Amino acid sequence: MKPLRQQKRQIISYVPRTEPAPPDHAVKVEGFRDVWMLRGKYVAFVLMGSAFQRSQAFSIPESAQRWAVQIRQDGEINA
Repeated sequence: MKPLRQQKRQIISYVPRTEPAPPDHAVKVEGFRDVWMLRGKYVAFVLMGSAFQRSQAFSIPESAQRWAVQIRQDGEINA
């Protein structure tokens, strides 16, 4: 039998984008603190310091809000 080879795959992780503000064409989603509708998807914008961090696109607003809460908690831990 052939020995199992260790595959050296690069781990891809999402790095939040830093933006000065949510774009003008984004629409705030009612009932959520940090969620905006952008091109048919839900995106979270979290103010960290003097800039906003933008999440990846989610298909449901609850996921975007959970991401925002997690980023905010991580920021409190690192501060």
